[in-house]
Amino acid sequence: MASSSSPPAAMEVGESTNWTELPPELTSAILHRLGAIEILENAQKVCRSWRRVCKDPSMWRKIDMHNLGDLDDMDYNLEIMCRHAVDRSQGGLVDIGIWYFGTVDLLNYIAHRSSNLRSLRLTRCSQITDDGFVEAVVKLPLEELELSYCSFSVESLRVVGQCCLNMKTLKLNKHPQKENDDDALAIAETMPKLRHLQLCGNGLSDTGLNAILDNCSNLEHLDLRRCFNVNLVGDLQKRCYESVKVVRHPNDSFHDIDIGSSEDEDPYGFSDIDLMSDDDDFEGYYDFSGASDYSDYDQFDF
Repeated sequence: MASSSSPPAAMEVGESTNWTELPPELTSAILHRLGAIEILENAQKVCRSWRRVCKDPSMWRKIDMHNLGDLDDMDYNLEIMCRHAVDRSQGGLVDIGIWYFGTVDLLNYIAHRSSNLRSLRLTRCSQITDDGFVEAVVKLPLEELELSYCSFSVESLRVVGQCCLNMKTLKLNKHPQKENDDDALAIAETMPKLRHLQLCGNGLSDTGLNAILDNCSNLEHLDLRRCFNVNLVGDLQKRCYESVKVVRHPNDSFHDIDIGSSEDEDPYGFSDIDLMSDDDDFEGYYDFSGASDYSDYDQFDF
């Protein structure tokens, strides 16, 4: 029997999905793919049902404040927006990422309201001081910490290791540095439970790497891209392969890491990595534009 050539009902010309009538659990799954800025600035304004989903505390267990760093060109205040997102979590926040706009006050705000926070990611947050960083972080039960292109001291790193005894993941990314084993030795001394360690651009040498291998026996993933003071050959390379499941070499490609951009030139002549492209999946379904008073997002209740 010949198969029918008529398209299924859902495929008929002119028919489209009504995104506002999806079940709440499906809407939530879709909106979880957006960052916090997109949710607060756009998605929650689409309709009442999306607004209700966006106010559910479960939507805010993970907060991603990714942005491109063009703070002067924004019509809204990212710090106020971030505080609002933290409030919506109602204490359930477990993972937060902040790009460019982090401050000491914001970090302490998060620490006071997020006793369950396990993962903190800071990228290019130059306004946060060492003292302010330590004051906030020692209050948190962190297991994952990322400090990409920040300028915290090795003393701060050591205090974090001494206070966050269950640290399992550390990402400490920089522009390529001159030879310096201070970070590596602090990590080796204070973070023995590490499983994932990313040190892109760090100045550690063979000495620092051996110290990490000596003391971090649970290490499963070691990323040494752009660590050009490490001579990863011979016995040291063999030791890495025998001790660690996944090892990234100093000259491996760096383009799968999204660490933003900066107006500051890399003193070693390396360009910043490509920026993450925007997701256009929802483009064309709704007009998300509209003015807003960013000091109070709850004014949009329906």
